[in-house]
Amino acid sequence: MKTRSTSPILLGILSLLLMGSCVSRKKMAYFQNMEELKSAVDESKTELEIQPNDLLTITVSAANIEAVQPFNLPVTSAPRVGEPGSVSGNMQLQSYLVDSDGNIEFPVLGTVHVAGLTRQQLTEKLKKQIAAYVQDPIVNIKLINFQVTVLGEVNRPGTYTVPDERLSLTKALGLAGDLTIYGRRDNVMILRETGDTKEYKYVDLTQSDFLTSPYYYLQQNDVVYVEPNSAQMQGASYNRNASVYISIASVLISLIIVIIR
Repeated sequence: MKTRSTSPILLGILSLLLMGSCVSRKKMAYFQNMEELKSAVDESKTELEIQPNDLLTITVSAANIEAVQPFNLPVTSAPRVGEPGSVSGNMQLQSYLVDSDGNIEFPVLGTVHVAGLTRQQLTEKLKKQIAAYVQDPIVNIKLINFQVTVLGEVNRPGTYTVPDERLSLTKALGLAGDLTIYGRRDNVMILRETGDTKEYKYVDLTQSDFLTSPYYYLQQNDVVYVEPNSAQMQGASYNRNASVYISIASVLISLIIVIIR
């Protein structure tokens, strides 16, 4: 009879433990109201502006190859160690470092102010100036040190340098291995520097309207921070390990059995 009387008690304890470890789908799922999303991101407002400490590669070409040579930096060879005792090289373009005043030193043209311009705006600016020397110049510009930092409750926190200057928040979180189950999806902070000012914005990943936010596409040196949820903050010492739940349950069950006996 005693054994039977313990069944409801044990089931109750196990049920409470399971309920405590479960996380609501509404707090975990992304893009829950996609059917309500009507507007699209205005991509013209998300293009990056060049800023100090950016590294740019700029190549100039034209039908007359010799005419544009003075406008290009020499191509360098980056050494690469192969078999023991042998060294080979990869050809790579030199880059322009934007100085603290927002300028670069460009061949023939001299000092060119680039900070605050988008890549397309700088392309047009250089084409116009080079056209005084070369007919129909073609200018290609690429930002090669675009980076963002992802911190907090993600699987791989760190600073990520990407070859693409168009990085979305979702892609950045993907690079960081996605949020852990302990990360708040409804309150992700983005810290951004604009000139001499710092600003921040909280984004709710569970709602699809963040896809139209000006923070959907990240800017150079943005910091993304995922804060822990309340369960993680209140029980940081044991929430991460399921084995702890089992240990607690075992102790409680043992105590109940001893008391009943």
